[in-house]
Amino acid sequence: MKLVCHVPSRHYLIGRAGGYLDIAVDCLRLAQPRQPGLSDKQGAQRINTTPHKGRDMNFPTTLELSIGDIRMPFSDDVKYSILGISVLLLVTAIILLVWQVYRYFTQKAGSQDQVNSLLCREDRSTTEGNYGSNVQTPNMKLKSQAVERPDEDSCRLSQCLSPGSPSQEEQTQAQGSLCFSLLYDQLQARLVVTVLEARGLPERRRFRGSVDPSVRVRLLWAGPKDTPTSHQLKCVLREWQSRTVKDSANPTFGDQFSCSLPENDLPRVTVRLEVRDFNKYSRHEILGEVRTHLGGLSLCYPLEIQENLQPPKKDAVGAVLLSLKYLPIAQRLEVGLLKIRTLSRPPSKHTALYARTSVVCNRCNLRHQKTTMKTRWEMTVFNEVMTFALPDPQVTECTILVSVYEVGMGKRSSKRLIGQASLKKGKKAEEEQWSLMMRSLRQPIAKWHPLFI
Repeated sequence: MKLVCHVPSRHYLIGRAGGYLDIAVDCLRLAQPRQPGLSDKQGAQRINTTPHKGRDMNFPTTLELSIGDIRMPFSDDVKYSILGISVLLLVTAIILLVWQVYRYFTQKAGSQDQVNSLLCREDRSTTEGNYGSNVQTPNMKLKSQAVERPDEDSCRLSQCLSPGSPSQEEQTQAQGSLCFSLLYDQLQARLVVTVLEARGLPERRRFRGSVDPSVRVRLLWAGPKDTPTSHQLKCVLREWQSRTVKDSANPTFGDQFSCSLPENDLPRVTVRLEVRDFNKYSRHEILGEVRTHLGGLSLCYPLEIQENLQPPKKDAVGAVLLSLKYLPIAQRLEVGLLKIRTLSRPPSKHTALYARTSVVCNRCNLRHQKTTMKTRWEMTVFNEVMTFALPDPQVTECTILVSVYEVGMGKRSSKRLIGQASLKKGKKAEEEQWSLMMRSLRQPIAKWHPLFI
């Protein structure tokens, strides 16, 4: 059985296509609306088709169509509806634009009035004169004061718009008292510190509930003072932490701590007790502290002491030599940690030091970097440089914080904070080093900075 496939000829295909085109032209002609005064014959002349000679079926040789002949297949009602919707959308867009412009100018004027009210709020309490007699006088005084004292206004505005600084918090008066006892055993050469109780602590803290107090005890050994103007360095001999009492403004601790201490070191030792509010999710807050110098005290029998809490203070425990270098093209800041000077009592070669450096530039916290561990000496040499990429070439605010830690050799869990050094752009002492660095580009500028704890 054979399958025979007949292929249509070329003329047959062309003829069929021409027939279909004739049908389409007829449909267009019938769909075209009739104009008044125009006959069917004249309207048909717009589309002319002439058959090819010598062919069986007709095929259009010319197709003349104009833009005006093509009509939209919609009625007049639909067209007017579309036009009305378009006009309505245009009017709505114009109304929204006018409303946004109006809001922009009114909010700008309102914010300016609010800033002016913040600036002149303090001046209203101290300005003398009768404002009821003349209304224009306060405005003229306010303008003159704003011109003569721009620094005071900007400082006052920053106080209104920004939260309080840590220095302001430290100046607040501490509340409460702490009771503890001291005993020195001459036979065993041991000092015993017992934390008894605290009374009158603040019942509630801001943004938090009741306090969860604990006490940190430090024994500070004072070294010799090099120069009258320099800080007297101290060394932390021992450090203990009491238990935490939950939800109590009058906690009772009863924790006892002891350590070996030669009798000839008693005149140089100071006991520092810090009452801290435990915070599980943030940094612990220091409620106050008590300091007692052991020199001149009779500690043969337990000596019970109760003192009021005082605002916390920091002690100088060393110094760090930092170098700064600014690379303007690469927008990088190089912080060199050269040397660290600390006191160690008694001297030990089984401990090591390392430093953790963090930079906050224009309120952007950059990634911190650590140095390698070095064996602890009285003068530990590092000579390491850490590079930080600055997010903004215009450095308006910058804080460099260096934290020094002590680690036991082979004991990673025995990390202990020795002290911290802070370098801020804006302080009088650190501003000198920062300005020297900006004047001498690509040249390191080194300076000693104290370590506090």
